[in-house]
Amino acid sequence: MGLLSLGTPLDWDQAKHHAEHVRSHGIAQFLNIWDRLKDRHGDRLMWGDEIEYMVIQLDTVAKDAVLSLCQTDILAKLQTLTSNTDVKMVPSVVTPVFHPEYGRYMLESTPGAPYTGDIRDLLLVEANMRLRRHLARSNLKPNQIPMTLTSFPRLGVPGRFTEPYYDPVGAVSSHSLFLPEQITNPHARFPTLTANIRKRRGSKVAINLPLYIDERTPRPFVDPTIPWHRDVFPEDAEARRGAALVDHIYMDAMGFGMGCCCLQLTFQCCNIEDARRMYDSLIPIGPIMLALTAASPLWRGYIADVDCRWNVIAGSVDDRTEEERGLKPLKHNRMRIPKSRYDSVDLYISETWMNRPEYNDNFLPIDQDIYDRLRKHGLDELLSKHISHLFIRDPIVVFSELLDQDDCKSTDHFENIQSTNWQSLRFKPPPPNSPIGWRVEFRSMEVQMTDFENAAFAVFIVLLSRAIMSRNINFYIPISKVDENMRRAQQRDAVNKARFYFRREIFTPTSSRTTSGAATPDITNPCDPHSVVSSLNGLTNGVGNHDKRRKKRRGLVGGNVKDEYVEYTMDEIINGRGGAFPGLIGLVEAYIDTLDLSDAEQRKISSYLDLVRRRANGSLKTPARWIRDFVRSHPSYKFDSVVSAEINYDLVVAVDEIERGVRRAPDLLPEDYMGSEVDSSCDQSSHSP
Repeated sequence: MGLLSLGTPLDWDQAKHHAEHVRSHGIAQFLNIWDRLKDRHGDRLMWGDEIEYMVIQLDTVAKDAVLSLCQTDILAKLQTLTSNTDVKMVPSVVTPVFHPEYGRYMLESTPGAPYTGDIRDLLLVEANMRLRRHLARSNLKPNQIPMTLTSFPRLGVPGRFTEPYYDPVGAVSSHSLFLPEQITNPHARFPTLTANIRKRRGSKVAINLPLYIDERTPRPFVDPTIPWHRDVFPEDAEARRGAALVDHIYMDAMGFGMGCCCLQLTFQCCNIEDARRMYDSLIPIGPIMLALTAASPLWRGYIADVDCRWNVIAGSVDDRTEEERGLKPLKHNRMRIPKSRYDSVDLYISETWMNRPEYNDNFLPIDQDIYDRLRKHGLDELLSKHISHLFIRDPIVVFSELLDQDDCKSTDHFENIQSTNWQSLRFKPPPPNSPIGWRVEFRSMEVQMTDFENAAFAVFIVLLSRAIMSRNINFYIPISKVDENMRRAQQRDAVNKARFYFRREIFTPTSSRTTSGAATPDITNPCDPHSVVSSLNGLTNGVGNHDKRRKKRRGLVGGNVKDEYVEYTMDEIINGRGGAFPGLIGLVEAYIDTLDLSDAEQRKISSYLDLVRRRANGSLKTPARWIRDFVRSHPSYKFDSVVSAEINYDLVVAVDEIERGVRRAPDLLPEDYMGSEVDSSCDQSSHSP
């Protein structure tokens, strides 16, 4: 959601004159946090998830499914529930919290209070997610559904795709050919962000996804649904001048990206060093989880030849000028910038000995003055580069009332820049005057169609993060290879067809140390020395042949970085490769073996891991593949790449029925999956986060 401030937003022509002011004071605010909290230590593991929904309205007579622009009304109802939760359903549960999002048809939800690392909290996740869906649904009209779809298949088609209908001709913020102004949250931040990105860039954003070419798709494909000759805004001519590519799905507004839904996790770490190490460790995991959760093959009424949202969002907020994109020589701008504000992480930031300089092999533009200022203040090289890289960006939304702040008490200027760098992970300093510690936000996953799937991937990442931190696991590969993995992760059916760069040997010398058999690991406290658990040692048996050649490959003697990674299949990364590589599931299961679980708890955790395992080995489809197959097998599909209103309606109905458990989908979910209407195993009655 980002920073939602109140005030009078400045137009870009005004805001740009305050960019240096915001940057300078933003750094001052960060340094004040640094001075106060850099030595903070001892915070326990806390974490939470964010799930986004889109509200879809069904017309059962016309067989049509459209987006309901009801966010304001539904949020007003949901916010009254903070003291009025249905106690008969979930007694003693902390009420979830709902927030606004970019799209006026969207809702964002969080658990209401952070989870700990206690196993009982992990088992609460699915129930809490189902509670949130229940609360949202019970406050909607009977024909409205809160759905966890990553992208709405017919967003931006000609005609009616929202309720109520609005004409795109009035899109004064985006100047879009396809999306009306009213699709955007009316809070001043969102239309201002939309308009100022367009103005700073000097044109509308231009997103082109490759079209899935089916048996009867016209070739070359020149999209007949684009209003090529509209003449309302100056940018209307961009499509016919080359912005819209042949054989592609063209989109031209922030709403196509920021109107997507996702699943995000935020972790509080023991201290800043652990936060930096967790941040680095999860960077190579981002593309893997993007591919495993792929859920968005349909865009603007067409089937795309990609499965994920990532490049759509990256393009939707790309405010770089032609000079910054390298299309023109630098004249009015400071530097060329390789990526959009929304993209994969550019820099490993931990000072651990495992982080070799060779891993940060991407070109990294920085604000040199800010870097020098941070270094002079005593920050190390990597963190100084990280912050000064974020601060090459201009603040896009500036509120006149918030220009002058007390830098000792406020972080609004810092967050203005920080929160509009939407990377695959986010390193988050503590807020001022708050008990919250140093955090890491994991941002690559696509939201899944059911709460079981969302809970499974959330729990998997939490357990994986505990295994990484407790065993000092080394996932480092060159960051350029992470970028390549992000590209591959979006390919059609990447889980089954792509290979991904991953580290050969993930165990370090500290991974093989043992602990006393009497020590009981505390998974809620990563600062506990006994949390380095001995049962993972078995994973290194047969793997850690410590001859000089293997030491050199591990980078312990300065070997060639190219020898440290290899291309693996998704099945190999998740499920292992014989005795040579245990797989991420192997790491998690070895970690679970250190915990005191009941049989019922073990079965529930195993059901989550089994979903991840079967996605990776191809025995269960990703949502993207399932959706694509549904469309192509629909009786009315003409094999022309078009997703009609009828197909879209039937798809939405099918997904809702699957979520509720009234339709079976054994190729998508385990045979024993029970939907929200029939599963009573997720009762939260005995615990609360």
